[in-house]
Amino acid sequence: MAAVQGGPVDAVEEKDIKSEPSNDGCGNNSANDGRPPSTSPGSSASAGSNTSAAGPPEDQQTLLAVLQFLKKNKLTESVDILRREAGLPEDSLDLKVGGDSGAGSGGAPGDGNTEGGDASSLLSRVTTASSAVAPAPTKVVAEDQPDVNVVLSAYSQQGDPKLYPVYYSGLKRFIESVLDCHRAELSQVFYPLFVHMYLELVYNNLESEAKAFFDKFSGDQECYYADDLRVLSSLSKREHMRGNETLLDFRTSKFVLRISRDSYQLLKRHLQERQNNQIWNIIQEHLYIDIFDGMPRSKSQIDAMSGSLAGEGKREANKAKVYYGLLKEPEIELPLDDEDEEAENEEGKPKKKKPKKDNMGSKSKKQDPNAPAQTRIPLPELKDSDKLDKIMYMKEATKRIRLGPDNLPSICFYSFLNAYQGLTAVDFTDDSSLIAGGYADSTVRVWSVTPKKLRRVKSAADLNLIDKESDDVLERIMDEKTSSESKILYGHGGPVYGISFSPDRNYLLSSSEDGTVRLWSLQTFTCLVGYKGHNYPVWDTHFSPHGYYFVSGGHDRVARLWATDHYQPLRIFSGHLADVTCTRFHPNSNYLATGSSDRTIRLWDVLNGNCVRIFTGHKGPIHALAFSPNGKFLASGATDSRVLLWDIGHGLMIGELKGHTDSIYSLRFSRDGEILASGSMDNTVRLWNATKAFDDLETDDFTAATGHVHLQDNSQELLLGTYLSKSTPVIHLHFTRRNLLLAAGAYNP
Repeated sequence: MAAVQGGPVDAVEEKDIKSEPSNDGCGNNSANDGRPPSTSPGSSASAGSNTSAAGPPEDQQTLLAVLQFLKKNKLTESVDILRREAGLPEDSLDLKVGGDSGAGSGGAPGDGNTEGGDASSLLSRVTTASSAVAPAPTKVVAEDQPDVNVVLSAYSQQGDPKLYPVYYSGLKRFIESVLDCHRAELSQVFYPLFVHMYLELVYNNLESEAKAFFDKFSGDQECYYADDLRVLSSLSKREHMRGNETLLDFRTSKFVLRISRDSYQLLKRHLQERQNNQIWNIIQEHLYIDIFDGMPRSKSQIDAMSGSLAGEGKREANKAKVYYGLLKEPEIELPLDDEDEEAENEEGKPKKKKPKKDNMGSKSKKQDPNAPAQTRIPLPELKDSDKLDKIMYMKEATKRIRLGPDNLPSICFYSFLNAYQGLTAVDFTDDSSLIAGGYADSTVRVWSVTPKKLRRVKSAADLNLIDKESDDVLERIMDEKTSSESKILYGHGGPVYGISFSPDRNYLLSSSEDGTVRLWSLQTFTCLVGYKGHNYPVWDTHFSPHGYYFVSGGHDRVARLWATDHYQPLRIFSGHLADVTCTRFHPNSNYLATGSSDRTIRLWDVLNGNCVRIFTGHKGPIHALAFSPNGKFLASGATDSRVLLWDIGHGLMIGELKGHTDSIYSLRFSRDGEILASGSMDNTVRLWNATKAFDDLETDDFTAATGHVHLQDNSQELLLGTYLSKSTPVIHLHFTRRNLLLAAGAYNP
């Protein structure tokens, strides 16, 4: 049914609202789209039928079949409820049953069974029809794909598909004739209608008509659907439709359109007056129309949010409460070091040891009102080594450079020369002491960036000879003979696509085309665990800022949450319609973001696995995500060369940064959140004024019921600098604790 969201509309729309499934569009489990009988205009026929609308006798026949089946199984209470709801007289079932059995009088003693068989066969036909209309389950255990037959059988012949060019042209003429304010909104209907009509022509073996339809109308579609249309044009025969991912995506999810109430009423009135049942059926069956009250949106506002495989995100999907605040930092006393003591003696008054009050420093003492409870998810306890590292971090923070438009960071670029093995991923440790690279030859290489060389722990026999009580026991356990500037880690059976250091620098994660995620020890430089859960290549992996947990995402369209001491995933985040290409933990570890080839970003709650935000607006696969240090904002980069900024609390796009000329593969906020750095395949690093981008927002915009903000085209004002490498695509960025920017990539002569 047409899924409509908004206030009271009219009787028909209220029926539509009731029949919308309780799925929130986020991949959370809920009821299937079981559609009750409806009186909405042009109500869709059952999938097995050849007529354009189901006739009342057939409806009654199937309903009686269901009632007979329930009665046969002694479910009398259900029979009474269903009969009353359908408005059937009490004797209708008895008459029908009597008539059926009368027809078989004088026959074999199995008359009752025959009647039961008829009921069962009718019931099976009803369930087959409804299952064809309902979205197929997103995962089938055997194939990891929706049931192809169920999906395709939804393409029944409704009316005469040969007339589709006429219907489509008629709708096009109508939309082009309406007022300008409605035209942009109603034009959104073209693309999903075009796809479904084309697929229906192909399914009904009308190959030449399908080709003519495609050639005539494909040029009218928005340019950001060009890649999808290219795939669609290759589907010219019914056999091609089986197992095609793009088709299955489109069939198993409702395309979401956000339209103002006035525009929707205009479209509905036109279709009802023309009795254009074919178009109305497709809108009811395959589209979710998210109605809002207020002024229709402009073309630029619509284009900013469009482009994903399944249309826009539902407003309802972005209303869940998100605890985006930071967790309270543990109380750790910062000891005086020698320099500070000398300064105190010289000046006669103590120096302040606190870091400067900024976005990062202000988090430690007060509990953020938007922060989750400390115990909301179990986090690992701080070890003594972690506390020492925190002290080092706080000391570094006192020497941190405060960045801004007049004080840009220095950039240190690490170029990987002669990387003939094919550099695919890079990561730095938080303290910037180690750098790791993942390669297409299935190896992982680790380098020390400091003068301190990499050493392995001694063998067990040698460790027994060490005095465990000595002060320098941590030094003694290291084997000097193994010291070197770099180590190579072997174990994967395919290219390594993602790597991530643990916050304590003891472990390294790597994800590969071989479908596994491996955990490596940086003490022994050996593989400790191989996590097997993905069936296809794993494109990315990322450690939680608090350690212990990590996330992985891959070609199987799901992200998985793991803990280092569990070999099975703790959560499986399902909802994307294409590969999960990048993953990123929120600074408070309670949420994680995933970017996908379906051109959407989803924010997931680690506690219960629910999707709490869906962000649409990118026109290409997403390859970079970064949370601001204060946890309020998210930045995303994609193959469309744009950086988009999102407000997590309100679930809205709040900015667009244009300037790059190629795919963006890396994003990073400075430690104080003042500057956003972006790295691209166009061989540049660009610095953006994040403070200005976020401060310029008018908070009144967020309360608008329409759920959209007018974006300013101020990219040039926000761009602070562009830094060109000689011929090195930028695949990773990292701010040190003192706000020096490190960049990395493989030199590409």
